[in-house]
Formats: sequence, structure tokens, C-alpha cells
Amino acid sequence: MPYRRFGSTLLKVSELGFGAWAIGGTAYGAVDRRDSLNALARAEEFGCNLVDTAMEFYGDSELVLGEFLRGRRNRWIVATKYSYQPAGITATLEEQLRRLGTDVIDFYQLHWSPVQNGRDVYDELYRLKKAGKVRFVGLSLYSAREIDYVIDQSMLDGVQLPFSLLDPDPFLLRIERLRKSGLAVLIRSALKEGFLAGKFRRDAKFPDPSDQRHGWSRARIASTVDEVDRFRFLEAEAGSMVRAAVAYPLSFPEVSSVLLGTKTAAQAEANFRHLPGSRLSTANLRRALDLQEQLDTGQRRTLRGVAKRLLGRY
Repeated sequence: MPYRRFGSTLLKVSELGFGAWAIGGTAYGAVDRRDSLNALARAEEFGCNLVDTAMEFYGDSELVLGEFLRGRRNRWIVATKYSYQPAGITATLEEQLRRLGTDVIDFYQLHWSPVQNGRDVYDELYRLKKAGKVRFVGLSLYSAREIDYVIDQSMLDGVQLPFSLLDPDPFLLRIERLRKSGLAVLIRSALKEGFLAGKFRRDAKFPDPSDQRHGWSRARIASTVDEVDRFRFLEAEAGSMVRAAVAYPLSFPEVSSVLLGTKTAAQAEANFRHLPGSRLSTANLRRALDLQEQLDTGQRRTLRGVAKRLLGRY
């Protein structure tokens, strides 16, 4: 397992992190706690040292993780989030510390940008860091504008954002600013909800309406599968579409770690034994960027060109 710098901090994190939403037993279906504990243990065996979770939205994830961390807390870098619970950020954090069985969170994130009283939320977040309740603080974000805000006005240590072959922005729109900022960058959704792992066909059917992927229409699912097919050429080099999908964000040194949702020991072995070290060749990375560029015009194309020029420096 290769390790990377976590931004400007002194932390070194595994380049693949354990996304702990699935072990919470809600969004991804029921899960046996023993399976979850075994998945975490297997990930640890293969060198994973970063886990990302949250409270409530991730079900019992923090409680399961707290049980697992007994006697091994110093082996893991724990990231969790404040999701604007009514109790407020300080009270919520105290409950999360209890659930996780620890006295400090390594990386504490706002689950999304605050809509109201934003300055107050940031100020309280910084006070928690100063008090030693959290070591580093960050924001889970969605847009280039949010990246600009973090870099221009805040004192955050890192960000978490989506980045995949199918969703190159906002990362590529702000890659140069991220590189210069020294912020840690956690990547989520590298597999685009399973589309890049081959879980869906053009004619995918969902027997239960609740199984629909965020309300996606059948036409949109088919269109997304077609987009995946545009990148099939990467399989020849990577060996599989999953490995190619993970290799894509890992090909950028600005990325600190790619979070992979994991639920079982078998998934942990597939993720953390076989995928570390994945990279795209410069030629294939350029070709992937060219394909993405064909879908964009104007500012997006100009800024994507910045990413392509940066390739010569890596």
C-alpha cells in the first residue's frame, strides 16, 4: 500500500481509504456487524490506515468503527463529519467521540457547505481544533465555487470531493489552485455509484422504486453506461474497469487518498490488496482527458487544458 501526504499536515495516509457508509447498515442494506469488523480488519492487513464515516446519515457506522478501534486506535486516521444536527456542532462532536471511543478526531469535516450562519459554523469548527478535540478540519464539497471559498477565505486543512472518469469536475477545474494551496484532497465516488465497476447495464431494472439510483431515469442510466463504454480502452492497460477507475484519480499527486466503499472482507481484499498502486500511463491519461474535453467548451475546456499541461511536471 503506497502512502501519501495528507496536504500540509504531517499525516501520511494510505492512498486508498475505507469508505464506511456501507457498514452502517442503512443505505447499502443490512450488514452483519461481524462482517463489518472483518472488513475493517482485512483492510488493515493490507495497509489501509484511513477510514471516513459520519453520524446518523451512515447508520451505525461510527458505533461499528468504535468497536473495531478498541486497542488499535493509533493505527488509524479517523475522518468523520458534522451533518448539521440540531444539537449543534460541539454537542454532536462530543457524541461522536463517545461513539467512536476516542478523545480526538483526526479529520473533522462539515458534511456540506453551511447555508445559514456559515461564519459561525466555521468559527466553532476552528475552536474545536484549537481545543484539541479535532486535529484537522475540512469540508465535503461539490463545486468549484466552494473550492475557491475554502482557498480564499477559510483556514481548513483539507477537502473531500467527487472525482471520477465520468465526473472530472470540480477537481480538474481547480487542480492548479488545489496544488498550490497545500490542502489535503480526499476523493469520493471514484466508481460513480458502481457504474464504473460494471454493476449496471443499459437495460438495468429496479424492482423496487426505492432501489432507483437517486431517482435516475432508465434513459439516464443507459446514457451513463454509454459514457462508461467510452473509457473501455483503459481496461487493456489496467486489467479491469474498476482498476482503471481507481487509477484515474490516483494518477494525480494532488489527491491524498481515494475512498472506496467497503462492506465485507472479500470487498476489502479486492479493494486494498489488488488496487493499490494503480496508475494510468501518461498517454492514457491524456486520452481520457481528451475524451472528457470533447464534452465541454469555454472555461471548462481552458482549465482542463491546465490539467493536461501539468502532466508534464509529474
